[in-house]
Amino acid sequence: MTWGSGSITMIHSDVPLPDASEIREAAEILRRGGLVAFPTETVYGLGANALDPVAVEGIYRTKGRPRTSPLIVHVLDIASARELVTDWPEGAERLAQAFWPGPLTLVLPKIDRIPAIVTAGLPTVGIRLPAHPVAQALLRSAGLPIAAPSANRFMGISPTMADHVSRSLNNLPLKILDGGPSEIGVESTVLTLAGEEPVLLRPGAITVEQLSAVLGTQVRLPESHPIEGPHASPGMHHRHYSPNVPLRILASAEPLPEGRIVWIWWHRDRADVAGSIAMPSTPEGYAQALYRTLHEADALDVDLIAVEAPPQAPAWMHVWDRLNRAQSSQ
Repeated sequence: MTWGSGSITMIHSDVPLPDASEIREAAEILRRGGLVAFPTETVYGLGANALDPVAVEGIYRTKGRPRTSPLIVHVLDIASARELVTDWPEGAERLAQAFWPGPLTLVLPKIDRIPAIVTAGLPTVGIRLPAHPVAQALLRSAGLPIAAPSANRFMGISPTMADHVSRSLNNLPLKILDGGPSEIGVESTVLTLAGEEPVLLRPGAITVEQLSAVLGTQVRLPESHPIEGPHASPGMHHRHYSPNVPLRILASAEPLPEGRIVWIWWHRDRADVAGSIAMPSTPEGYAQALYRTLHEADALDVDLIAVEAPPQAPAWMHVWDRLNRAQSSQ
């Protein structure tokens, strides 16, 4: 798939996609106010009817997620997105035409029908049109917008495979649609258009340069400040996406602490570790593999997950964001 000037390699999977009857079953669960885990091209989501506050409450309860962290609403098409906001500026139309369906969330003023629990009480809502065929089939069959964060316990590693969902949520009796590995591998880029200028709230596969080129104006990076109270985008907590085993980002030749260590590297392997996992050397490939690798490393009998620092370049911004939050406060 291609979004703007960037390209993403599709992961081929032997997992058969859910058939029509399974999609209908999941859609009926959503219409009845239940929860469904489903694949998107970014990560797997834990979905509920976005217009039903009781159903959305189930997402927060299942994840252990604080109410100050808003949810993204997934829609089937651009027309459905327009119906959920009070203002659809020209910039939103340009970005939607360029990047939807795809890994971009737009934050805009919401209509009153969207419950406050979805948006952490804020007057804005994040909206996305997912590209995964299973997500699209579910939206089409359910006939309603789906609020969905990642399908895992809050602050844990996001799931990019169906079995990650089961393990993360302690094998809860939950309907899980298996769509194979997520092809992007990290959460969507989040951009707010609710203010006087476009501001990046969360980096993702779609870059600041791509967004700025489509808008014809420079997208501003957010100021770094402590998160207190409701915030405009998910993924803004200082600690997030974290394995249970402590994680540290280290330079290639930096001395390692004592203990059993797994070394996650992209450039330089090391012999002085209990085990090592090689990563792709491109930002797209690295992001695709990141959460899957962290899940793998977290299951090992080690004291530390040491990650070789990736390149300091704009194309790696989303990778650095996830790694920095994964090691925060550990």
